[in-house]
Parts: sequence; structure tokens; C-alpha cells
Amino acid sequence: MSSLSLAVRDCSTMLRRNLLHARRYPSLTLNLLLTPIMLLLLFVYIFGDTMSAGIGGGDRSDYVAYIVPGLLLMTIGSTTIGTAVSVSNDMTEGIIARFRTMAIHRPSVLVGHVIGSVLQAVTSVVLVGAVAVAIGFRSTGATALEWLAALGLLVLFALALTWIAVGMGLISPNAEAAGNNAMPLILLPLLSSAFVPLDSMPGWFRPIAEYQPFTPAIETLRGLLLGTRIGDNGWLAVAWCLGLAVLGYFWSASKFAGDPKQPS
Repeated sequence: MSSLSLAVRDCSTMLRRNLLHARRYPSLTLNLLLTPIMLLLLFVYIFGDTMSAGIGGGDRSDYVAYIVPGLLLMTIGSTTIGTAVSVSNDMTEGIIARFRTMAIHRPSVLVGHVIGSVLQAVTSVVLVGAVAVAIGFRSTGATALEWLAALGLLVLFALALTWIAVGMGLISPNAEAAGNNAMPLILLPLLSSAFVPLDSMPGWFRPIAEYQPFTPAIETLRGLLLGTRIGDNGWLAVAWCLGLAVLGYFWSASKFAGDPKQPS
């Protein structure tokens, strides 16, 4: 069996392990999934009429369409917090020490976490999207190609945030610290264009919201699903995703290879 075949086999084994953990202990994923769903219901049914007037819309349905792209990306951020906690648990509970004594492809441990997290993130996005459709979200004339591009952006964004979350889990001394370290992944959407347009923000705050990874991704997703102008946001979103994915990968690989807490 070639080295590539062995690597694929070990990555598949680690992926199956992480999916089984997620199935046996679904409470963490469900708790993180509830945050974007509760925010969706809160902003639509409590603030919807007022907020729709603020964005120049006619009724609550206009605001549903506006906030759903941001909440889909927020769902990805929520899911990856569970990844950081899971990686930290593996590093502190001794299972990694056992893996290091086995003849397995070392990176497969991290790859299993990443692929499993991306699959969970996409599943969570589908569930939140189903809730959004149930309360009135409708895409306005998006073609099959635009839907495919939107899905590709969501997967790429999930991959980027997952690698960052893996790095956060590796540097955390325990699961609680890992969850705290990864909290910006769910808070950053609150400081973006997810809930209000950039031009309604104070001038001093607008650059903070504009030049962060969530805003161009949100605006690109809006353009693909709702037909709004994308402009430079498309390539900015892809650049952010690729940059974060590469940074997270090398950060995680470096920390995993050189972790002094684990035996060589």
C-alpha cells in the first residue's frame, strides 16, 4: 500500500472517530447551533419591523433577507468553537500521546478534526437555512451557478475558520480555555455588516466592520443569493478565506509537531 493510500486511510479513520464523537455527544453542537437560531428569531420577530425600516425595507421580510447571509456565516463560527474544544480535549486527555506511539499518518489526527468540523458546519448551515426559509427567507432570482458559488464560499469559509479553531485548541490548556479563545469567531459577525449596513455605523467604527473577514464574505453571499452588488467583496472574501486557511494550517501543524506536553 502506497504512502498516499495509508494517509487517506488514516484520515478516514480519524474522520470517522470525530463524527462518532459528535453523534454520541451532540449537546455541544446543539448548544452552539442554538445561538444563531435564537438571534435569527430575536431579530426577525422582536426587532424586525424597526430594523427593516432602518435599511429602507418595507416590512419584516426585507430584514429576514438581509440578516440571513450573516447568520449563516455566524453559524459556521459557532460550530468551529466546538472544534477548538474537541482538539483541546484530545491534547489534554492523553489520546494524542497514544496516537504518537502508533504507526499512523501524524497529520491525519488534525485532518480528521478539520473535515469533520466542515461537515458539521455545512449541516448546521443547512438547518439554520431551513429555519430561515420557514420564517420567510427567499432568494431572489439566484441561478444554479450562484447557489453553487454560495455553497462553495460557505465551505471555504468553514475550512478557514476550522483551521484557526484547531490552532486555538492546540494552544489552550483545557477545554474551557479553548472555548474562550475561539469566542471571537462568533462575536466578529456582530461587528460586521451582518445586522446593519456599513453606512449606518459611526465613522470611527466603520473601518473596523469593513476590513474584517466576515463583512466581505457576508456581502458576497448577499450578492449571490439576493442579487445585490458584490463589487470587490468577492475576491476579498476568497483572499481572507485562503489566507486564514493557510495561516491556520501552518500554525496548527507547527504547534502539533512541537507540542512539548506530548512524548515524541
